Amino acid sequence: MLEQNKELFASFKVIHDNFVKNPDAYSYRFNKVGKRVLPVLREHEARLCGKTERGVYSNFSGNLADKFRSEVRTHFSKIDFIGVRIS
Repeated sequence: MLEQNKELFASFKVIHDNFVKNPDAYSYRFNKVGKRVLPVLREHEARLCGKTERGVYSNFSGNLADKFRSEVRTHFSKIDFIGVRIS
């Protein structure tokens, strides 16, 4: 996922790190680039867990999706704030 979208994630990492330091100044750019990052994450999560949700491994699939999201959060701690307005 990171290898296929190297430029997107590299630019998002810089913006994310700046957003962590100063959310007010970087919230617009964080949301703008983040809206391009989220579909990539969802696509890879669906590839990883999509087939197992219907079968015998449905519990495993939910746990796998949680582990995928937590791994993403280790690199991008504020990923859940994409689209959230800071007042």
